[in-house]
Order: sequence, then C-alpha cells, then structure tokens
Amino acid sequence: MNDAAGYRLIGDYLRPQHGANHKRIWRIYKSLGLQVRKRRKKKSGNVRVPLVAATAPNQTWSMDFISDALDSARRIKSLVVADDYTRECVQLAADFGMGASYVTRLLDDAARFRGYPQAVRTDNGPEFTAKAFMAWCQKHKIKHILIQPGRPMQNGYVESLNDTLRDECLSQEVFLTLHQARQALARWQTDYNQIRPHSSLGRIPPAEFARRKRCDKPRNSS
Repeated sequence: MNDAAGYRLIGDYLRPQHGANHKRIWRIYKSLGLQVRKRRKKKSGNVRVPLVAATAPNQTWSMDFISDALDSARRIKSLVVADDYTRECVQLAADFGMGASYVTRLLDDAARFRGYPQAVRTDNGPEFTAKAFMAWCQKHKIKHILIQPGRPMQNGYVESLNDTLRDECLSQEVFLTLHQARQALARWQTDYNQIRPHSSLGRIPPAEFARRKRCDKPRNSS
C-alpha cells in the first residue's frame, strides 16, 4: 500500500482480516495527512464527446502509452490496454520503443487467452495510425475508434488506468534496468487484476468481476 491509495481502498484491504470500520480508517487517514487534494481542470468550452459504455467483455479495448525513465534517465515506453467493461488490464508491456508491428504482436498475445475485441479505442499516435495497425484491425474485423486530437478523456477508461498505474507503481519504483521495470509492471498488473478492489465494480477485483460475468452468461440449450 502507498499514500496514494484512498481510505476506502485501504479499508477494502483491511476489512477481511481486521474488520476495520470505514469511519475509523478515515479518522486515522485524515490525522496522518494522507488525503490528496484533487486539482480541478479548467473547462475548455468545447462539447465533450461521451464514452459509450461497453456491455460485455471484449466489446471494446482502450489503449494508450505511458512513459517513464530508468535511473540512468533513459526513457521507456509502456503499452497499457484496458477492457472497458471488466476494467481488466489486458496488456501491460514496456520497452525502449514500440512500433505498430510490435504493438499488434502484444495484442495478439493478449487475444490468445481471451479472444479478440470487437473494437479498439486509441488516440491518433503514429503507432495506431500506421498501415500495420490498420491492417491488423482489418484482418481481425476489429472496429478502430479514434478519439479527437487533444481530447484524451474520450479515452477515459485507459486514462484512468494510466493514473492508477502512475500513482501505485511508476511513481513508487526506481528502475535500474528494463528487465526490472518489466518485472514491476507484471507484479502490478497481477495485483490490479486479481487482488485490488475496483470501486466501479462493486469493490471486487476486475478478474473476479469478469469471472462472475462469465458464470452469469446463459448456456446454450441442447
């Protein structure tokens, strides 16, 4: 746990073993000065394009890049992919550089275990507008949703995931090597999917939410 975690999330971790009351946690949390003030963004006056909520797993994957650096100051780049419905972190990979073909190989790796999405949502970065990426979408009959330039909140699901990744992993760790960064990201992805309660999923982990939805799926009658 780290100071970036909210008191409700801390309560979710403590409650199963210690039966911690959320009011008591809040008093301790506040007395230690752990609360973080949220900065309000200025309104641009433009009409916001709403996100269309997914209604099933693999309906839409949102993806983006997040950057960081090794202790040597060499930049590294991470591909972050989120399932809009289950909120699972579908793919999380880091390297010194990633072209469109590299990205499609990572997406193929993720799809090997869970199938391909019906649609992907990206910004207008060169990796996502290159011929190799467009051909990959066409090959797998995947709709490509491009957000408007300069409107990152049109990709809000993965932006939220990026913020959590930054707060809970990238800002907490010092990476000496790319291998060390990859190991830390893999640990965080497992914790996020399998253990960390998610506020928009009834405070259960994304993987558990996905499992329950698979169990709820009606079986075909014989």
